[in-house]
Amino acid sequence: MRTSIKTFLGAAAAGSLMFSLAACSPANNAPATPSSSASAETAKPLASIPALTGTSTAVKLDASFAKALETLKLTPGVIGTAALTDGSLVFPITGGKVDYYDPSKDYRPYVQGLISHAGSGFSLTSGDAKVDLTNFTIDPGTSKLYGDVAVNGTTAAKQAYIFNLDGSTLKPLQKSGDTAVLEGTRVLISDTAAGLLNKTFKTDAVKAGMLVGIAKITVNTK
Repeated sequence: MRTSIKTFLGAAAAGSLMFSLAACSPANNAPATPSSSASAETAKPLASIPALTGTSTAVKLDASFAKALETLKLTPGVIGTAALTDGSLVFPITGGKVDYYDPSKDYRPYVQGLISHAGSGFSLTSGDAKVDLTNFTIDPGTSKLYGDVAVNGTTAAKQAYIFNLDGSTLKPLQKSGDTAVLEGTRVLISDTAAGLLNKTFKTDAVKAGMLVGIAKITVNTK
């Protein structure tokens, strides 16, 4: 039987749960596969949040990324409901779900689901060239963040692979009132995004694996 939200958070606080965006790590990249201990038909999640209701994913921009933008003469901006606050890009969570399976079993990935951020994003502008990255979707099972890409107002790709998520530096879950907070995931530029940005801004300075910043996710627990 699926656990309640309170039980779910209790397990996390005890250190047995690596959940959500901030839990993404290279170990989670393998596709879900049946095993001797659990199969796609029989595996049951230890915990589940069937309907995420917020509140936000924030990315504290790394100084090296800010310096790279300055060197490339790229001006960042926010789109829709996103905000830039105290050096962090903040994107409201608008929906999604997450299931957590027993990591001691063979069923992988043990964190599955989607976290949606519709109606927000950020832009990069240089001269007459502008790239908009919006409507982010996080897949904890593959440690990837996808989003819509537009160049000078024209859609270039829908739900393209934009960022890689490395949770190896994840901090323990913290509870604050009716929210749970996970912080520490490194947000890295994907090879797809690096290629698109280099092509648009006529440079080769954007490298795959470039550190954008550190993610902090806050979710409602009620």
